[in-house]
Amino acid sequence: MLHAGLPVQLETRDELTTEHKALKVGQQVEMQVIQPVLLNSQVVIAAGTRALGEVTTVRNKGMWGKSGGITVKVLYIEANGHQIRLNGTFNEHGSTGTAGVIGAVAFLPVAGFFVTGTSAKIAPGTHVTAFLAEDVPVQFAQAAPGGPAGPATLAK
Repeated sequence: MLHAGLPVQLETRDELTTEHKALKVGQQVEMQVIQPVLLNSQVVIAAGTRALGEVTTVRNKGMWGKSGGITVKVLYIEANGHQIRLNGTFNEHGSTGTAGVIGAVAFLPVAGFFVTGTSAKIAPGTHVTAFLAEDVPVQFAQAAPGGPAGPATLAK
């Protein structure tokens, strides 16, 4: 049994950015497992297994130094024909333009209106730790007499 709370190492496949205001809440985020999940030295979830997340918050950069922001919730991995629910979130925020706003307002009060923060960006290959949200039963194939256990499979 793989128990709920077991960490799973993932990485993002594509860039996520608030530039150009194209990123939307609800957009799917492709990820993959980067370290195999083992049980009794047997691979149960292989590296490269597809994982999926969803954008839950998008804040585009704006006036008065407001920075962009992205939050993603990790949803599940797809292993051996099963969806295994995961818990975890990750986020990124651009830098604020607060210093620029303060400096601009000191000289011309309306100028702060035109100073923006930066867009948020999550690069491809960003590492994320998620956690199993449920217990996952595992079965091992019967071994030949005197031989090692056969491959592990999920027993949902």
